[in-house]
Amino acid sequence: MELFIFLFAALFSVLNPIGTVPIFVGLTQDYTKKERSRVALWTGINVFIILIISFFIGQYVLSFFGITISALRIAGGIIIASSGFSLLNGKFSKNRGIDKKVQQDIENRTDIALTPLAMPMLAGPGSISLLIAFYQEHHSTNEIFISSLAIIIVALIIFLILRSAHYLAKILGQSGIVAISRIVGFLTIAIGIQYIISSVLSIIRGI
Repeated sequence: MELFIFLFAALFSVLNPIGTVPIFVGLTQDYTKKERSRVALWTGINVFIILIISFFIGQYVLSFFGITISALRIAGGIIIASSGFSLLNGKFSKNRGIDKKVQQDIENRTDIALTPLAMPMLAGPGSISLLIAFYQEHHSTNEIFISSLAIIIVALIIFLILRSAHYLAKILGQSGIVAISRIVGFLTIAIGIQYIISSVLSIIRGI
């Protein structure tokens, strides 16, 4: 249970679906309710596919390029902490790789579920590196099952949040979304720093 809670909290903090709500609302403002639900569903499915592939295949990518787990954790920690700082400062769009040119381009697309919603806005380098590092320490059958369940639940919650995005935007307002995202951003910074500290200590012990 502790393993499930840890991975779920870490993924939810790094993905930060609440911070995606205003962007989702802006991109789907001309969509019908049915179209919004479809986009939300496929975004959740795409996020699940990206995360589960990263969880199981990521270690082989590291081996192919000769990257150590300590190096990955430090790089991932920096990315995660950087994302947290951006969330804490309220720079959602910049943090998620959305500028004016990209914004105009994606508004003309008929399907935005894979890009930019699923990637890079939700499943980005931070969550991918987190899962790869997590698998290195938790790869027993029971741990894999629990981790997969956590990924499924996170993807389901992403679907529910995006499906209710327009309603949440009205209830929370811009200030409410910013407040929640900043709290999540603080937790994300802590997760990133912890990854860096753990990696440095691991390197020191190995010397």
